[in-house]
Amino acid sequence: MVAVVLVGMGTVLAVGGIFVPATYLQPWSATYYQQFTDPRMQLVAHAVLAPSGHNMQPWTVQLDATDTDVLYLYADSTRLTPAVDPFARQTMVSQGAFLAYLQVAAEHLGYSASFELFPNGTYDETNLEESMSALPVARITLAKDPSAATDDYDSLFVSDTNRSPYTEARLTAAQSDALSAVSGSSAATLSILTTKQDITALGELGIEGTRIETEYLPATEESDAVFWGTEQAKNEARSGFAVEGQGTTGLMKYFLQGLITIVPAVNDDAAGAKNAIALTAAGVAHSAGYALISTAANSRAEQVEAGIMYAQFSLRARTLGLVTQPLSQVLQEYPTMAVPYAAIHAKYAPEGQTIQMLVRVGMPTTQYPVTMRRDAASLVYSP
Repeated sequence: MVAVVLVGMGTVLAVGGIFVPATYLQPWSATYYQQFTDPRMQLVAHAVLAPSGHNMQPWTVQLDATDTDVLYLYADSTRLTPAVDPFARQTMVSQGAFLAYLQVAAEHLGYSASFELFPNGTYDETNLEESMSALPVARITLAKDPSAATDDYDSLFVSDTNRSPYTEARLTAAQSDALSAVSGSSAATLSILTTKQDITALGELGIEGTRIETEYLPATEESDAVFWGTEQAKNEARSGFAVEGQGTTGLMKYFLQGLITIVPAVNDDAAGAKNAIALTAAGVAHSAGYALISTAANSRAEQVEAGIMYAQFSLRARTLGLVTQPLSQVLQEYPTMAVPYAAIHAKYAPEGQTIQMLVRVGMPTTQYPVTMRRDAASLVYSP
């Protein structure tokens, strides 16, 4: 009997990919960027670690052929998630996160990186996908800068999202001040909320947003299409969702992947919804505070600015020993999310601002694993 159990366990682990090298994690190596000789590609190799909606990593870059100090960032219109992001707002927030990571890497390597957003004009919203391919999000210019420095470089290599319950420790005044300092002169506004009333209200909105998303069939179908249950599949996709997103590591990761592959019903939409709601509820019950990132309006440039601020906030939090989790389902713009979307804006953006990000923050009880990343070379294209 024991032998049968062991053979069965071994089969499940093998199907889950226990013997398959995880090439999808290569970009997380601190030396990964060194394979590139072009400084611009060395920065791209760091920036690919940035967070993005659905982990779609919707970025492409063009290296200027005439100026070796210049590259362009484009949104990849083949990596949109229209069910949960019908206006591609979150996709633009993801562009800002890429720029923030690139800037930190530049400072570590002795460069300054300046951004000109939408240098060739903003998108034609009536022909969005074609416009994304034609018009860059940003022109990035590098300059050698001996004074360049950053405290946040090591945080690039730490998981950007931690969905676990946090400790009971409150944010200190010093932590709040350090987090607030990332706002600088941005067009986006950062608010850190730590009162019991706000934590309760935002937590309830976070749970409601998760519940609605899991009941919205187009959203679940979209997520299912980018969920990968084996190491082989993750090595091919290098983006999207996997079991690591729920904190699963070690042998349990391979066992769960094998089980899902052999018995798909283990991870059907009903089970996934139940787990997602429970995970969110447990998390919001143990949070030190929330960050809201808002913009005066909702222009494409403002969306990118909000993404820059979100990534800067998340990186600084990790530098301080804190962790974060976006809870931005409630900010999604499809019809069934309209009621909680209106509620959070009525309470926290009463003058007509757009809330771009809602983020939990606190001290971790466990460390989350890093997730799939694309090879930096695959981001390069010529429009």
